[in-house]
Amino acid sequence: MPFSAVREFLKLEAAGGIVLIIAAALALIIANSPMSGLYAASLDIPVAVKFGALEIAKPLILWINDGLMAVFFFLVGLEIKREFLEGEFSSPSQIVLPAMAAFGGMAGPALIYVAINQGNAINMDGWAIPTATDIAFALGILALVGSRAPLSLKILLTAIAIIDDLGAIVIIAVFYTESLSIPSLMLAGGFIVALVAINRLGVVRQAAYILLGIGLWVCVLKSGVHATLAGVITAFAIPMGRGGEGEPSMLKTLEHKLHPWVAYMILPVFAFANAGVSFSGIGLDSFVEPVKLGISVGLFVGKQVGVFLMLWLGVKLGLSAMPRDTNWAQLYGVSLLCGVGFTMSLFIGSLAFEHSSFDVPIRLGVLTGSILSAVLGYALLRMQPMPHHGQSQG
Repeated sequence: MPFSAVREFLKLEAAGGIVLIIAAALALIIANSPMSGLYAASLDIPVAVKFGALEIAKPLILWINDGLMAVFFFLVGLEIKREFLEGEFSSPSQIVLPAMAAFGGMAGPALIYVAINQGNAINMDGWAIPTATDIAFALGILALVGSRAPLSLKILLTAIAIIDDLGAIVIIAVFYTESLSIPSLMLAGGFIVALVAINRLGVVRQAAYILLGIGLWVCVLKSGVHATLAGVITAFAIPMGRGGEGEPSMLKTLEHKLHPWVAYMILPVFAFANAGVSFSGIGLDSFVEPVKLGISVGLFVGKQVGVFLMLWLGVKLGLSAMPRDTNWAQLYGVSLLCGVGFTMSLFIGSLAFEHSSFDVPIRLGVLTGSILSAVLGYALLRMQPMPHHGQSQG
């Protein structure tokens, strides 16, 4: 990816992260104000779409989590495909370090959560909640560091978060699937075949892919597999190449168009709808509740240890070079920022305990772990000297 495109991507993600912070703060304020009842009631408003015998009826919060987040995952799918075809992941040497770090950043939190909640089968369903990194939120914090964070550090954080998103997609598909509807899955398979077919036939009309993607979303929603996966599958079918002489890449065009909508509307709306936790009745015992503790310690301790250990091993074993213009303190700061799970952690939490009353522990755990990671990561990076370009300190 050209440096100009990288800078544009990072600038948009960072600004979106700041909007995300504002949306989350607003949700917390309203949830702890006299308007808390209105906030909760508005998210429970029933919304139904009916077409003949087909009806989709859900409360507003689930339209946000299942519908809007499918668009977010569509964008994630576009980014992953582009990165593997011509971006940061297009060669093994480029992918080794962020892939190792992402793996450590998923394994560490999961192990800590399991250690804290072992023996309780219900609680164990939440093991994947602290494994996620929120790319927009993390880059928003990194943007506040300013020029003390070299471009290579921002690219590394972005790469780790994107691979982390890919891991989250696999986790959702494998571990958070309800009882399956075979007819719906067969229909979904038909839409996937159609998407692959029009890709192979060289169809370059966006409407064809979008209409088939919507049909796929409906079938996946009805199948028991989480509907957001339809967004990823549709994205992988979008052509990367140019439609013809002088025509831009459909994938890059869609990615460019969707980025502002996702950064400035979809993710902030999700954050506003899911971050509002009431502190009424919350005491010291709430902070040591096993689910909450597993999430917050997993995000804050598991992420930084897992990510930094793998970064250190990757460099020391000679598997990858030290990122340009960085030092070990900066890499540790980035490892801390990987503990900002927020959007993705809240989303996985809504899947893990969809039929249980763990809303407060989940939100409290995600907020505690994410805030600690953000504050300490920012402080450490802010204390670093201005980078000397062209040098890295091993």
